[in-house]
Amino acid sequence: MNSYAVIGAGPSGLATARALQKRGIRVDGYESSHDVGGLWDISNSRSTMYESAHLISSRTTTEFTEFPMRSSIDYPGHRLLLEYFRDYAARFGLTELFRFGTGVTRLEPRDGGWDLTASGPDGESTRWYTGVILANGTLAEPHIPTFPGAFEGELLHTSAYKSPTQLAGRRVLLIGAGNSGCDIAVDAVHHAASVEMSVRRGYYFVPRYLFGRPSDTLNQGRPLPARIKQAVDSRVLKAFTGDPVRFGFPRPDYRIYESHPIVNTMILNHLGQGDLRIRADVARFDGTTVHFRDGSSGDYDLVLLATGYTLDYPFVDRQHLHWRGAAPRLFLNMFPASFNGLYTVGMIEASGIGWQGRYEQAELLAAYLAAAQSAPQRAARFRERVMGRPWPDLTGGYRYLGLARMAYYVNKDAYRAAVHREKAELEASS
Repeated sequence: MNSYAVIGAGPSGLATARALQKRGIRVDGYESSHDVGGLWDISNSRSTMYESAHLISSRTTTEFTEFPMRSSIDYPGHRLLLEYFRDYAARFGLTELFRFGTGVTRLEPRDGGWDLTASGPDGESTRWYTGVILANGTLAEPHIPTFPGAFEGELLHTSAYKSPTQLAGRRVLLIGAGNSGCDIAVDAVHHAASVEMSVRRGYYFVPRYLFGRPSDTLNQGRPLPARIKQAVDSRVLKAFTGDPVRFGFPRPDYRIYESHPIVNTMILNHLGQGDLRIRADVARFDGTTVHFRDGSSGDYDLVLLATGYTLDYPFVDRQHLHWRGAAPRLFLNMFPASFNGLYTVGMIEASGIGWQGRYEQAELLAAYLAAAQSAPQRAARFRERVMGRPWPDLTGGYRYLGLARMAYYVNKDAYRAAVHREKAELEASS
């Protein structure tokens, strides 16, 4: 009987295990931490979570459809979310499918499948699998840029930030203003001696609530064309949050939704109150002084790099995943065109796609693997379609910024529609 390995027991790994389980496909899961939850388990050594972290998408647009959250909180924090994943795994018998405290160290192709080498409580061992699903997440390997000069204070990536106690009484500079960076800046306002943010480009700030409802629950019907949605939402945001330029941010050099928006307007409140300050892009370090590209400078005790993460699957050679630039080149961000027995689930970033979107990925993969076992002609037709026709446009008409972190970014509506369409074609009887 064919068996498949799933790497990672976070949301994507659990979704994969559940989808394969429902198809009767044998699963062995591998998780380097002690339990399910992935990055949402702050005690996981690979977690990039921090004490004040909450969902930036609302509960109902994020949860698994077949397992709604028991909480009625619109934007749960990491503790509630860890409970949710543990409950989900227990409800469907997923926990016992995983080997915990066991990290995958190497994947090598052999005899049409894969040798998986892992290190765990009983030492290192190698097992052969028909295929391997990489579901170990995209937010674990920090992207750490280099700057001229040397900083003599403390220099950390935000992945190492856990608690506001790390900021107490210190002069803090955050480099970057993504969602995590803005969360930490708000923490710093209440604990640091001073806090400033160095930014390279402008951002769009989306409030968590509009018209008394979580903002991402509005317009959940038929999606508007990209240009119309950009025009409408830009006007709505200006009415609710004003122009971020007046708070010191550069004017964005792109349209809204062409990069991930910032779901945090508290940062604007604190800027308006004078609690923090926006700085230009960093030019160089000099001792505890940071020089900026506009000619200004400042002295700091702590520099936090809110510079995002690098996609990384360190246990398998890049050629097997058909890397192109900053990310693998995969059909629907899941299937190598070579169909070599490696697959990814969760290698997507999209505003509002939630864990249900990742579960739908896993359902398509499970449908293909089931066909490969019991209806090989259907599986062969799927492979022929993938290799013989243009791949679907997953942008939804948006012109995403050409940045490394956008290399696997998709539009949620375009992506989910493509996944549903491929699954329907795969399962068609003709």
